[in-house]
Amino acid sequence: MALTKEEIQKYKEELEKKQREILDQIAEHEKKVDLGDDVDSEDEEADEVEERGNQMAIVGAFKDNLDEIGKALGKIEVGQYEKCDKCGGEITKEVFDAAPESLLCRECKLGTSQ
Repeated sequence: MALTKEEIQKYKEELEKKQREILDQIAEHEKKVDLGDDVDSEDEEADEVEERGNQMAIVGAFKDNLDEIGKALGKIEVGQYEKCDKCGGEITKEVFDAAPESLLCRECKLGTSQ
C-alpha cells in the first residue's frame, strides 16, 4: 500500500531533523583530542591516541548514516522513496516507521528476496 503525501512529508521532516542532529554530533566528535605537550607519560599519550581513533570510528558511522539519510531525501525529491534500491519492490510503512532512512525493503534487508 502506497504512502500518502502526508506520511512521506512526516518521514521527510524526521529525516531532516535526524540529519541536523547527526551533523551536530559529527561536529562535536571531530573536535581534536588534546594530545598535550607533555611527554612524561606514554600511557597517557596512548590513551589519547586510542580515544581519537574511537572518535574517528564514531564519526565514520555517523557519516554512513548521514549518507543514507541524504539518499532517502533524494529519493523523496524524485518520487522514488518507497522503491527498494535492490529489488525495486515497495518499502512498507512498517520499515519506514523503524528507520525512515531505509533504502531497502524488508525482504532485501533480511536477505530473503529472490
